[in-house]
Amino acid sequence: MQRAHTDAGKPDVVRMTGVRFRWPGKRGFSLSIDSFALPARERVLLVGPSGTGKSTFLSLLCGIVAPTAGKLEVLGSDLTQMANAARDRFRAEHFGIIFQMFNLLPYGSILDNVMLPLSFSRTRAERAARNGSADEEARRLLKSLGLDAGELAEHSAASLSVGQQQRVAAARALIGAPELIVADEPTSALDRNRQLAFLDLLFAEAEAAGASVIMVSHEEELGKRFDRVLRLDEIALSQRSAAA
Repeated sequence: MQRAHTDAGKPDVVRMTGVRFRWPGKRGFSLSIDSFALPARERVLLVGPSGTGKSTFLSLLCGIVAPTAGKLEVLGSDLTQMANAARDRFRAEHFGIIFQMFNLLPYGSILDNVMLPLSFSRTRAERAARNGSADEEARRLLKSLGLDAGELAEHSAASLSVGQQQRVAAARALIGAPELIVADEPTSALDRNRQLAFLDLLFAEAEAAGASVIMVSHEEELGKRFDRVLRLDEIALSQRSAAA
């Protein structure tokens, strides 16, 4: 269901070749990806029913889990050749991740949450302060995503609405201009109008930073906002083992 063709003139920021992964256990879930590429600055929507491996795919892409076989290159580096700690450092420096449940620090302020990734990557911290201070950049991102950091300065993340938490999570992913923005069902709790408005804001910031975006959703209707729409079963084979 590829709705658009990849741009051959853009370098690939992600390449997967012969990647294999299996969760442990008698009923372990496995995922096989023969070939996948994500060009620079491209926006891809990955769709498919629940339970088919979309979140596992993202975990592989981000280096949260390691494949048992194959090659996974991100920005020219093969994540399969890295130790766990090295993959963690690489992810902190190059990935902005929007989790399905947002994973905010509940009692931290919104600015604490947005600037959290800068504690784990000197490169992102330097980028965030390129045009001023990291605090100013965090406030700019929040404002661009429709939140006033001044009005909400004393609020903890736990006190925010779902829509506000979503925008804080997006600002956290974007700060420090990571090359890859990865989002796992970030709009599932929003109505359609708010979904589309959020995507427009997210894409505007990603475009300004030169980032590629890959987002997982079960809502194929969102595909009109993306450069390319993929079904997971077009690029991966998933299988769950029968009980012994």
